[in-house]
Amino acid sequence: MSRWRRGPGRRSQPLAVAELLGGVLQDLGLEEAARAHRVGLCWKEAVGPQVASHCRPVGLRNGVLETEVDSSVWSQQLQMRSPEILAALRDRLGEEAPTALRFRVGYAPPGKAKR
Repeated sequence: MSRWRRGPGRRSQPLAVAELLGGVLQDLGLEEAARAHRVGLCWKEAVGPQVASHCRPVGLRNGVLETEVDSSVWSQQLQMRSPEILAALRDRLGEEAPTALRFRVGYAPPGKAKR
C-alpha cells in the first residue's frame, strides 16, 4: 500500500493520517477495526449533521455497529430509523457496511458534559 498519492506533474503528496489508518489496520490483520474506521469516516455524511451531533460510532463487532447516543430519546428515535441508517451506510460502504446497529446512552457531544 502506498503512503503517497501522485499529484499533478508526477510529484508525490503525503496522505492524511485518516486516509492511512484504515490501510494500516488492515495490514496489521485488524479488519474489523479497519471497517469501523471506514464507517467513522463516512458517518456524518451517511446520517446527517443533526444525528451525528447526538450519536457516534464506537465499534464494530461481528458486523454490528455499536454506537453511543446522548439521550434515551435519541436512542429510541435512531432505533426506529435503523433501516434508513443501514441503507445509507450500505450506499457508501457496500459490502463493508454493518449489518445491524446497537445504540447505548453515554455519548457526551463536544462542549456538553457527561452526567
